[in-house]
Amino acid sequence: MSDPERERKGRILSGMRPTGKVHLGNYVGALRNWVQLQDDYDCFYFIADWHALTTDYADTRNIKQNSLEVMIDYLASGLDPERSTLFIQSHVPQHAELQLLFSMITPMGWLERVPTYKEQRENIRDKDLSTYGFLGYPLLQSADILMYQADFVPVGEDQVPHVELTREVARRFNQFYPRKVVADSRDPKRMFVFPEPKPQLTPAAKLPGTDGRKMSKSYGNTILLSEPEASLRAKLKTMVTDPARIRRSDPGNPDVCPVGDLHKIFSSSETMAKVYDGCRSAGIGCIECKGWAADSLWQVLGPIRERRAKYEADPKLAWDILEEGSAKARVAAESTMEEVRSAANLSFAYEPPKPELES
Repeated sequence: MSDPERERKGRILSGMRPTGKVHLGNYVGALRNWVQLQDDYDCFYFIADWHALTTDYADTRNIKQNSLEVMIDYLASGLDPERSTLFIQSHVPQHAELQLLFSMITPMGWLERVPTYKEQRENIRDKDLSTYGFLGYPLLQSADILMYQADFVPVGEDQVPHVELTREVARRFNQFYPRKVVADSRDPKRMFVFPEPKPQLTPAAKLPGTDGRKMSKSYGNTILLSEPEASLRAKLKTMVTDPARIRRSDPGNPDVCPVGDLHKIFSSSETMAKVYDGCRSAGIGCIECKGWAADSLWQVLGPIRERRAKYEADPKLAWDILEEGSAKARVAAESTMEEVRSAANLSFAYEPPKPELES
């Protein structure tokens, strides 16, 4: 754990569940921002394989391969193991120990009021989510964040309640268990084990899938970061457009068109000017507009695919980087857990009994 680096930059923690190859929505919503944060913060990015079990515990056959695919996409997108700690959650067992301790002090009502818990219970009907693991997954998230004493957590608006819960958990732990000085303490003046992390809102971008709805694997409307160019162009040709533009001669409105939303994220100002002028005047057809969108997208995805090829040819390179990062994360995690155990009077070290004060 690099303390001068931490003090100079501040620490970031974030992760993704391994549900397979990363799609464009994941990239725009998180991964692109993570890459940019590497220069300004001490970053810890992980693959949340234990979190995948909270909803997909009945079939774990693909979790390891999916974790590898996510790691390859991390590296291909520009996450750098020299600038960030990249690791897999289950290879740092201290996360489970810290979640267990948090579960002892966290009121049930705090977990039941988490918005995403209630939403998923209502919307996911094909799986039994009446499990302790699913109810407690926000505490596992809190353990993920607080384990590395993160200062900031990059999230979208919908994840802010999870960070707020983490702040409450940190506050409650600090109240029950004030910090004790330990031999390898990084800051003897620090009174509490856990700082209260702050949410760092990721700039929101409206990224539609090929059917116009939010891009999601559950909808089958995604464009993968690893999408071949021919497949990308084929998918965009079928993408829905402005519903009011029925005939080629009808003028359109890029502001209500899913393809227009892609242009706003990926196209240059020159291309955007052509899109607005051509679409609103019916000077161009939707096929031509989609072709320009594909050109702009490929300028982003092409280099990612090129970097990905190295790890696809030898996946063990990516797995070795993941293992090296996990070893580094374990060192940082154990440093935190030594403080946690000492504060909670669960230290591994023998401590002679203190003499009783005479009355």
